[in-house]
Amino acid sequence: MKFSAFGRAATVRSALLVGTAALVVPSVASAQEEGQEQAAEYDTAEEQAESPDPNIIVVTATKREQTLQEVPVAVSVTTAETIERAQIRDIADLATVVPSLRVSQLQSAFATSYSIRGFGTDGNNIGLEPSVAMFVDGVYRSRAVSQISDLPDIQRVEVLRGPQSTLFGKNASAGVISIVTKEPSFDFEGMVEASYGNYDAKVVKGYITGPITDSVAFSAGAGWNNRDGYLTNGVNGQDVNDRNRWFTRGQLLFDNGGPFTARIIGDYDKIEERCCGVVNVRPSAEIGAIQLLGGQVNDFRDNPDGDVIFTDVDPINEIENYGISGHLDYELGPVTLTSITSYRETSLMADQDVDFTSLNAVTGANIGDAAIDTFTQELRVASDFDGPLNFLLGGYYFDETVDTSDQIVFGEDFRDYANLLLQGATGGTQTVDSLEATLSALNGTDYTGQFFAEGQGFFNNIVQDNEAYSIFGNVDFAFTDRLVLTLGANYTKDKKQIVTNSTSTDVFSNVDLVATGNRAIFAQGLADQIGGLLMLGRPATQAEIGAFAAGNPAAFGQVSAGVQAFADANDTNRAVNPLLALTPLQFLPPLQNCPNAVEDCATDDDDWSYSVRLAYEVTPTLNVYASWATGYKAPSFNLSRDSRPLPGDFAQLQAQGLAVTNLRPGTRFAEAENSEVFEIGIKGNWDYAAANLTVFQQNIKDFQANTFTGTSFILSNAGKQETFGIEFDGNVRPTDSLTLNVAMTYLDPIYDSFENSPVGDLSGVQVAGVPELSAVFGATYNREINDAGDRIILRGDFSYQSPVQVLNGLTNYIVTDPVTGERDFEPARDAALPFTREVNSLNASITYAMDMGLELTLWGRNLLDDRYITTIFPAVAQGQAISGYPNQPRTYGVAAKFKF
Repeated sequence: MKFSAFGRAATVRSALLVGTAALVVPSVASAQEEGQEQAAEYDTAEEQAESPDPNIIVVTATKREQTLQEVPVAVSVTTAETIERAQIRDIADLATVVPSLRVSQLQSAFATSYSIRGFGTDGNNIGLEPSVAMFVDGVYRSRAVSQISDLPDIQRVEVLRGPQSTLFGKNASAGVISIVTKEPSFDFEGMVEASYGNYDAKVVKGYITGPITDSVAFSAGAGWNNRDGYLTNGVNGQDVNDRNRWFTRGQLLFDNGGPFTARIIGDYDKIEERCCGVVNVRPSAEIGAIQLLGGQVNDFRDNPDGDVIFTDVDPINEIENYGISGHLDYELGPVTLTSITSYRETSLMADQDVDFTSLNAVTGANIGDAAIDTFTQELRVASDFDGPLNFLLGGYYFDETVDTSDQIVFGEDFRDYANLLLQGATGGTQTVDSLEATLSALNGTDYTGQFFAEGQGFFNNIVQDNEAYSIFGNVDFAFTDRLVLTLGANYTKDKKQIVTNSTSTDVFSNVDLVATGNRAIFAQGLADQIGGLLMLGRPATQAEIGAFAAGNPAAFGQVSAGVQAFADANDTNRAVNPLLALTPLQFLPPLQNCPNAVEDCATDDDDWSYSVRLAYEVTPTLNVYASWATGYKAPSFNLSRDSRPLPGDFAQLQAQGLAVTNLRPGTRFAEAENSEVFEIGIKGNWDYAAANLTVFQQNIKDFQANTFTGTSFILSNAGKQETFGIEFDGNVRPTDSLTLNVAMTYLDPIYDSFENSPVGDLSGVQVAGVPELSAVFGATYNREINDAGDRIILRGDFSYQSPVQVLNGLTNYIVTDPVTGERDFEPARDAALPFTREVNSLNASITYAMDMGLELTLWGRNLLDDRYITTIFPAVAQGQAISGYPNQPRTYGVAAKFKF
């Protein structure tokens, strides 16, 4: 069933809204059939949203208008009204109303990442594009940092669950988040809003729209969001995890009632904040060393509400993001041509104290200095025939350059800290001074005062060029008025090229402990052998060795050759070469820059994705569907300071004598990931209620995992990640004034195969951080209270996530073999992390809405002040210590809005 009576305007606008879904609040006044008749009277989904009546949810998730009951896609929708009443200030807040969505913001603002149904990409590596694709008005945003601010003219946010590659041109292997803003109106209208809350939170935003001529309309919006931080730096008293961001956005719409329409959108936003604060949740002996040197470390266990951290480096985030896009549509009878062109630039700078203590061990870590320039072009042709066959065919082009730099520099206290670590590692037999003297003698180089010195560090710059194109399409065939088959396909071609320029000035990390150990083994073996031959009962001195060599040259040659052979055979044996125990103190080893004689540092990949959906209308109020879909995400380069040659390339570099000192194999890039989902859904919509139930089995092969090991991020491919899930959402309206809703998601995610995880074999282990049960319970009471038309609106929602282990892996110190690159764990290899997270978040608001346009609101989020650690990670160079990111505490405030 389709709404051909929507007319030309609806067809044009449906082509503009990429993968969207518009929610209209249900009403008990009419049945589903009556609602469909009412829908035909409105030209646009926007007009439907403003109507008082229909019990309709209109979606364009397949880029063609249908009711949500009909469309065979699992989709969640958050309307502008819900965003307003719930005081959702950021995309991250959406997770409180969409249980299948999880949003994480970790090391910095640019490290924001999204996951749907437990699938998502860690945002700490700028080289990784998201598995969950973000679109704003049909324009793809390649990094989550490009869209985390609130918008004054937002209309709705749709979350499409599962692969969407046959309808979207770029990286939609796990799902899509589509933000849709309002089109300019030919009626003059607007709004202004101000809010004030605890932590001195101030939000001001406004929006205005209206006609310029009979055929051109405009809209303009702007806003400012400022708040003190809910964490305090105990070193200097500065707020951390604050808000300081502003944005502006403008649109022009050309529509003269003819076949051609155009929409031009420009936007600019800026963030200057201190993010993100880290607390310690498990101490270690190394933290004792930090405290011995005068450093302070927050302990979240004993003071979870203290919200005081200690850092000698303010975690500064500065982000600028702007772009322009053009949306053109031309109608040729029942066929509409669509073009969406965009150009965007994003720049970011983030400093962070990587040891997260007040000790001046690291003077500053520029963890993210990047510039991202992106051009996209999409062309589509879509039909709206009255017959059984309809189609959509599209082409997509993507061109992006990423220029990223980062650095870590030792501070004045790092040498003293390293000295304590060295004494601990050697049982007190070595200090930094004695180690410098020992290695100076062995290597014939004067290292005095050079190990772990202030100002040494690692300096990294990587440029990536990415060009991709895809051809995609869908065909709908209606066997009957009730049975529709949809077939879709997408061919994607993706090319990437990187050029690295990395330098390590950490002197100790540039010492070859294998070669140096070889000399030590030889020197000790030669002294022992000569001492034995001279029957000294002790190792021979250098003078005694020299005298023996002069008097017995032939014997000395034989002894030397034998000792050298032993040294060559054992210089990588930890039991023989004691210097290898110091490998963990080589924090910043040099990397192999590329391209080089072995690595071209380029990828050229392609893939086909498919979808098959069969939908059947059981009754006018009940539909069922079954679908199979695949998705694709192109290979990703590791644009971090742990970008290392793959094992095969590493072996060739060594064989050709090209490998830099202390090079070990790793992951220069991750292979493409491929997703697949089988899904069965039931959708119903009745007079007083609506409900949707989805059961699915979803997996991703070669999932691109980004794991922090305590010293660096390791990019790798998980063999297979698999999830069985059940999703339910529904609402009921027992009275005209009261609406109750519930949404629940059950997930059982496991690593079906992940043998080569950086933290051990995770095959068969449940994926960390993904709760088994997520649920949102909500209620809205909206009632007219006087003859003037004033209304009282009460809204509340409770978000729950069942207890879940926060992080897979091992807490023990990770040791890397300097030759093979294999990792081992000391002292207990299978000690699991005990940390869990449970979420119980209550949000509520009460609004007095006057008929003349003024609204006054009292609101609160996380009213129960539920405190927990969102994510944990091994503390940097601190042994078995564990650090984590605390969640946001209770916030509340008042707001006033005037609509005109």
